[in-house]
Amino acid sequence: MHFFSPRIFNKACTFISYIYASEIITATSYFFLVRKSILLFFISVIIISLAYTACRRDVPVIDLKSSKYPDAIGNIILTKCAVSGCHNEQSKDAAAGLDLTTWDKMMEGDRNGAVCVPYSAQFSTMFLFTNTYSDFGPIVKPTMPNNNAPLSRDQVRTIRNWIDAGAPNADGFVKWSDNPNRKKYYVANQGCDVVCCVDAETRLQMRYISVGATSAVESPHDIIISPDGQYWYVCFLAGHYLEKHRTDDDALVGRILLGPTDSSAVGSWNTFAFSPDSHYAWVIDWSPNGRIAWVDLQTMHWRQTYQGSGLYIQPHGSEVSNDGHYLYVTPTMGNFIYKIDVSVPQLPSDQHIIINGDAFETTSSVENSHVSQFSPDGTKYFITCQKSNMVRVMDAVTDQLIATIPVGGYPQEMAISEDPTTPFLYVTCEEDTITYPGNRGSISVINWQTNSFVTSINSGFQPHGITINDDKHVVLIANRNSYPDGPAPHHTTSCGGRNGYFTLIDMFSNQVIYGSKTELVADPYEAAYRQ
Repeated sequence: MHFFSPRIFNKACTFISYIYASEIITATSYFFLVRKSILLFFISVIIISLAYTACRRDVPVIDLKSSKYPDAIGNIILTKCAVSGCHNEQSKDAAAGLDLTTWDKMMEGDRNGAVCVPYSAQFSTMFLFTNTYSDFGPIVKPTMPNNNAPLSRDQVRTIRNWIDAGAPNADGFVKWSDNPNRKKYYVANQGCDVVCCVDAETRLQMRYISVGATSAVESPHDIIISPDGQYWYVCFLAGHYLEKHRTDDDALVGRILLGPTDSSAVGSWNTFAFSPDSHYAWVIDWSPNGRIAWVDLQTMHWRQTYQGSGLYIQPHGSEVSNDGHYLYVTPTMGNFIYKIDVSVPQLPSDQHIIINGDAFETTSSVENSHVSQFSPDGTKYFITCQKSNMVRVMDAVTDQLIATIPVGGYPQEMAISEDPTTPFLYVTCEEDTITYPGNRGSISVINWQTNSFVTSINSGFQPHGITINDDKHVVLIANRNSYPDGPAPHHTTSCGGRNGYFTLIDMFSNQVIYGSKTELVADPYEAAYRQ
């Protein structure tokens, strides 16, 4: 916008008046006065023009075409954000490493991960840090543009609506929509009823997928990819369903009610396990008088519930043997696990496998198992014991204890590498406060071939969910960070609670990969990898 300076204009007029007033008009000087008047007129025009142009505000020169932003978005970002001292190529290192000069650069994110997650403005810092209107959503400080006037209501709405529409570039392309076979991680976030999809190559948050059947928080607890790799499933602490999504586009396929009626499906559905052919699943209700729901994944229907008074006490972890004959269930009470013959699923038969001691105990003991994990060769299985802080190793043929491995405090989840060059079993020890004083949690690394402890890793605060990418020799850890003494989150989101984060471990060095800490929404609990 141009503007005229009254101060300079007045000075120019005073100068011209002074020159005119200094002239004495006589007959002999008339001709010279006329000529000087013409000259003074042109001088006046030049002075006024200089005053006018010297006092205008320069309009930023932007290149919308090369930026690849849609016009409406580019006109905001390129004039308000991608400017000197802020988010341009020269200044980005002092601005969280974020370069907003082009759509492609913006989609590379900053040091905290993706700033724009397509279809999810409420989880995109591009929106959160520019919003100053409470009816639009959360307001996060410091407001951007930093130390400048905030964006107008229309500008914030434009950015929000653009992200919720996929944040396409000027050609209409939505990031990460071009490869249905993309390798990716999934993290279930209990506090927000969303699953975050993370691109395995760039390690950026690609999508946040809403899960759950109702508007209430149902708390997605476990997420697993079916053996055929075609679908991912999630169960809920406070839901009634097992939910099914495609892995190529993450679209919802359907939900299976975990009982014949809504009332019978009420439970604390903690884990589930697949048959090797991906046709069936068994879903575990972690309750004092627990149950197991057998469901058909092809017809998407509940088939049967295994239950009885005192039949399953606090059942939790679940895994099916490689041959599909047995379902192993780990109760969080006692010194045993359940081994259930499901070769004929309609007629299951149970036995108890004692993992420590001689007498069968169903009350709180020195063990209290959490989950089990078969070795890649199927010869043995490992059990995390969250009270004894041990991993018990059992022979898969005889179900006899063959090794006991001390690990960090409160061992929970496990993931195992199938690559013989990295024969490691990784164990998340969520409440370990001893191995790394001042931190809550550690990762214990075990050589599964030799049943020996290898090392400990400080992966983050309250590590719980874990998954392995053997393609890249990387382990992803979901750090819950739900306690108030954990590291302060970078920002907040609309679902409340403390944001957690994921970190990555290099399997060759067994060290956290520098710069891999990436914030997620509240309570990232479980993780899976799509090959």
